[in-house]
Formats: sequence, structure tokens, C-alpha cells
Amino acid sequence: MNAKANPGKRRGRPAKEGRSDDILDAALDEFSTKGFDAARVDDVAKRAGVSKGTIYLYFDSKERLFEGVVRRWILPTVAEAEDMLAHHEGSVEDLIRAQVHGIYRELAGSRLRQILRLMIAEGPRFPHLVDFYFETVIQRGLKTLRRTIELGVARGEFRATALPDYPLTVLGPAVTAAVWKILFDSHHKLDLEALFETHFDILINGLKKA
Repeated sequence: MNAKANPGKRRGRPAKEGRSDDILDAALDEFSTKGFDAARVDDVAKRAGVSKGTIYLYFDSKERLFEGVVRRWILPTVAEAEDMLAHHEGSVEDLIRAQVHGIYRELAGSRLRQILRLMIAEGPRFPHLVDFYFETVIQRGLKTLRRTIELGVARGEFRATALPDYPLTVLGPAVTAAVWKILFDSHHKLDLEALFETHFDILINGLKKA
């Protein structure tokens, strides 16, 4: 939630943390609107209501600012899936449902899909950003999905398949949904919940033992 829209929450945070969050909120808006290459630190500063010099007190380059955006907005979703795996006490079917639903919610259902758009459009020109995103987000997310599937097999809920070797298969429809929302939603609005339910029905029936 944007701290500007929740002043009570902001008062409860240390001033330094609140300022950093405001900068990252503004940076996400700027990157989403203009992309990485065209985004200017000066404009991020204007959006955040701070000086350009203040931003450099927290982030010494535009690249570090982008990394900060990913850590603030994307990593909590990855950490949530990891936490679910570490502490879930119910069925693995319920666990993977919650994890995949979180991917739909954040990757396709929020403005965070603009980070995906940025990576696709500008990643080839900024390979260091791709490396950072892959190592920080993708590898952790795929590892969590792999371990979840393996847990289902170990508990006898899921049949043994090659899916642990290709956990990105689980992500495919959610990524497609995000791309659709970016490009085609004004032509044909996508019902994310209905797509998720359809995807999960196919996924879980492919995983469960007969």
C-alpha cells in the first residue's frame, strides 16, 4: 500500500524507512509509465516529493533503485510462498493452490505486471537487470514450487512426474495472463479468477493420483 495513502501507517514507521518506501513507490510508478531506460531519477524525485540528492542517499544508481523496487514489491510474494511451504499443515493440494493463486494475484492481477513488461521489453539491453531478477526472484520461486510438488509426491498426494524438473510449467498460464492484461485487456477483459480456477483444475488433476 502506498504510504501517502495511509498516513497513519507512515507515522508508525521510522522516518528513514518511510522516506525509502515513498521513493520506491514513486520509482515503481515511473518505471511502469516510462520503462527503465527512459525513466529519470529527477522524475522519481518529483513523484516522491524529495530532492534528487535524497534518492542517492538511499540508492546510488538507477539500477539500485530498480533492485529496490523488486525487493519491496516482488520479493514479499516469493517470501509468502516460501513461508506457506515451511508452515503449512494441511494438504499439499491446498498449499499449491494458495501459492499459485498468489502468483496470479500479484503477477497478473496488480500493477506489478508492469515489471514483467519492463523485463521483456528492456531486459535484452540491460542484462544485469535480468541476472538480478532471475537470481533474486525466479530461482527462489521455482525452487519453492519444485519443493512443493516433491512434498506432494512424498506424501502420496501427487503422482511422480517430470514436473519438479520443469516447475515453470506451473507459471505458464499466469505469465500468459499478465501479458494479456498488459496488451489485450482493453479489447477482451480477462477474468483472472475464472482463468485461475480453470488452470488449477487442470494442474491438480494432472498431479493427483488416480
